[in-house]
Amino acid sequence: MVAGDEWARWRRDPPTAEQQRRDVWVGLAVVAGALAMTTLVSNMGAVIFAAPPPLTEQLLWAAAVSAPLVVRRRYPLAVVVAVGVLFIAAQARQTGDNLAPSIALFFAIYSCGAWERNRTAARWGRLAVIGAMFVWLGWNLVATEPSEPLPGAAGPLDPAVAAVIYGVGFNLLFFLSAYFFGNVAWTSARRQAQLERQAAELRESQEANTQGAIVAERVRIARDLHDVVAHHVSVMGVQAGAARRVLESDRELASAALRTVEDTARTAIGELHGLLGVLRSESEGETPPAGLDQVSDLVTSARSAGLEVEHGVYGEPRPVPDGVAVSAYRVVQEALTNVVKHARARRVDVRVRYLDSALEVEVTDDGHGGRGGRGGNGSGFGLLGMRERIAVHGGELEAGPRSRAGYRVRASFPAAREGTS
Repeated sequence: MVAGDEWARWRRDPPTAEQQRRDVWVGLAVVAGALAMTTLVSNMGAVIFAAPPPLTEQLLWAAAVSAPLVVRRRYPLAVVVAVGVLFIAAQARQTGDNLAPSIALFFAIYSCGAWERNRTAARWGRLAVIGAMFVWLGWNLVATEPSEPLPGAAGPLDPAVAAVIYGVGFNLLFFLSAYFFGNVAWTSARRQAQLERQAAELRESQEANTQGAIVAERVRIARDLHDVVAHHVSVMGVQAGAARRVLESDRELASAALRTVEDTARTAIGELHGLLGVLRSESEGETPPAGLDQVSDLVTSARSAGLEVEHGVYGEPRPVPDGVAVSAYRVVQEALTNVVKHARARRVDVRVRYLDSALEVEVTDDGHGGRGGRGGNGSGFGLLGMRERIAVHGGELEAGPRSRAGYRVRASFPAAREGTS
């Protein structure tokens, strides 16, 4: 309803400079045509009145009736009134030609309907001019003595009655056509404005959607990079620190720790290559770089950092959607990363449960839960990434300190058929 009211109050933009220049040329062309027509009619003696004024005066009247058309779109209401008044005045002077003034009058009525921004004034201005024309026509029909019927006139109607019906019918068709096509032009312009507005709104919506998609993609890439890099860098940091501490006293242990750093770096680079391959690939349905079958690799990496890790799979393993598998893997990865970085734990329990209605992954430790990056003092970016991943699949995340000691992260993904997301 609001939109309808808005368009009911719509006003057409004023004519452009190019349109105004075109009106000048059109108006001058009509003036030239009126002068030529008046001259030809006078020379042929085909005047509509018995005693027309001198040719010079007739030419002036023809130019005066047509000249206002040069500003027909700039001042449409004033033009239709001026042309109407001058038309009747020229008729009162009994000028010889009626065709060119009629064309000018048609253009004026049409332009008022198509361009007058005040629609009430446009309607009543045109009706007033049309009404005045019919009053003038009626006065002429009454005041003028009936002419002799043309030779060969025949039919059931009296020639005078037939002339009246013909004159009224012709003028009705003439004026109603000008009125109707003016309204059609106005409606067409309004519809075009509506289409342009809708197109602009659609472009804005598409731009907003595109921007939103870009932001979402950036967040996803940042989350993936965080998940891939943070875990391996944490393990590398722990192993490098261990190697530094025992470098002088136990070179064999330091060498083993450095080999773990080297292997972890290679694994991180491999995962980064896989991630970049997925991001660059244009094909859909490409296999994700990680999944539940690689959780054991995370367990092995955590053990190499000095943790005692128990890994258990409960329930009957079944295929899960690729997106769920990746997200479950990343939850375990992030949870183990937090344990290595912040928990100061000794034991970690990693469980994967295939339930009838859900897939669950759970990571618990015996460290100092709720401190450092996992609690209120850290950035929380890892937990934020977990929640975003799980929310995409309609799952739930529970993360917090355990009642006795340690920390627990549990993610639940609703059961879904393979291949869905």
